Amino acid sequence: MVTHIVAWNFKPEVKEEEKAALKAEMKKNLESLVGKVPGLLSAEFFMNPVAGSNKEMCLMTTHDDVEAVKAYSVHPEHVHVADTFVRPYTCERACINLEK
Repeated sequence: MVTHIVAWNFKPEVKEEEKAALKAEMKKNLESLVGKVPGLLSAEFFMNPVAGSNKEMCLMTTHDDVEAVKAYSVHPEHVHVADTFVRPYTCERACINLEK
């Protein structure tokens, strides 16, 4: 099993009053990919980091294996969600994949 963790900050032009609604849309759409993308076992979006964090939000997913993570990254459902609800608003992406 592989845990895939991605964290972002908002682009500077995103207004503070827009952030909560954007995070809610990201959470809803990213978590909805479970059952749509083969090999994606779970998805949890974290919207409220504790003080001192250097990222504003984080997604943690689990996958069957490394190949499932690769397939997830190019799967049309994931690409649509990322291109519509995440990439237009985020920057400073950090990612790590951990194999158990």
